[in-house]
Formats: sequence, C-alpha cells, structure tokens
Amino acid sequence: MDAMEFFQLSTGKWRSQRTTHHLAFKRSEKGESEIYIEALRSDDPKVIEICQLHEFDPSLAVGGAYVTWQGSMGWDREEENHEGSTVFALVPDTSDGRQGTLLRERGYAEIVPVAGRYHMDDEDGLVLTTEYETMSSIERFWFASPSLRMRTSTVKRFGGFSTATFCTEFRVEDASEVDASNLSNQTTVQTQNAIEPTKFLSFLGW
Repeated sequence: MDAMEFFQLSTGKWRSQRTTHHLAFKRSEKGESEIYIEALRSDDPKVIEICQLHEFDPSLAVGGAYVTWQGSMGWDREEENHEGSTVFALVPDTSDGRQGTLLRERGYAEIVPVAGRYHMDDEDGLVLTTEYETMSSIERFWFASPSLRMRTSTVKRFGGFSTATFCTEFRVEDASEVDASNLSNQTTVQTQNAIEPTKFLSFLGW
C-alpha cells in the first residue's frame, strides 16, 4: 500500500478517543473528536494551492486529503474550541509512492504551513516526521481493521519529550454516507504565525 491509498482508505467520518500524557506534569488527559476526511485528486485546486504555497511543482503531487474536525479535551477551559480544517499534499520521491514529502496547511505542533517527511513502514503503517524550529513530532497511523484505526504521536521540545498521545478511531460513516455539508468545498490557505499552547489536539485532525 502506498501513502495515497492509505489516505483513500481513511475517507469518511470517524470518532476518535484519545489519551494524551503530559510528561512534564506526569499527568494524562482524555479527549474525543469527530473527524471528516476527504481524499483529494492530484489536480484538485486545494492540492495545487498547497504545493504552490510550499513552492513545490504541483505536477509532482499524487493527491492529498482535506480534513475537518471538532473535538474536546479534559482540561479545556470554557473559551477553548478544538475545531478546524487542514489540507495535505503528497509528493513522493520513490516510484512506489511509499515515501516522500507531506505538505501541510498547518502542522501538528505549530499552526503554520509545514513540510514533513512520510514513509510507509513494513506493516503498512503511515509514519510522519516533522521538524520545527523549536520542536519535532513523530506520528504513526495504522489500520487494525477497515473501520478501526490507531494513532500514536510524540512531541519533543526543549531537549526532551513533552507529550505522548494514543488514539483509537472508529469509522462512523464511509465516504458515500458523509453529508456533503460537513465538508467545505472551499479552503483558503493562510499563513499563520501563532504557536499552539502546550496542549495539543492533533492538527492532522484525522
């Protein structure tokens, strides 16, 4: 399986249950979210736009995904709101499409456009590695069954790991059942300079 096939298998509506371990505080926090995933063709305007933002040739992309999400975490304050959307584009650098560059509209640990590396491991898990100026993140996604997906992620900053997260994600509806009103047909890619606080609700969304 290549990375684009992994995206295609992930289309639809998912419910995610997560536990985030805040290592500095030696405490854990539970959360949940609903996620909508739409696979994008290589000629989709969203894919072309994100490639141009990162100054990549859009003709090199094999496709991508558009993700929206709504969620909550156990330590949320009243004004906190975990919802949003993001776009990904896959630019492989091998003929089998199993590794390359993943372009994101917003990163996992900082809400700025970011380019990371992806590869499919020996068990067909999708592994994403992203380096930021002050931190790095590693994420791994895999299917336990067609309707059950697992995810782990770690964020390392200031010389040590700060969070480790495990998610169990259940498919609620496949792509044909998802209400089109839940998926925006228009996405404007904007560069933002803010840094997300220590608490992370995955900005991969899915």
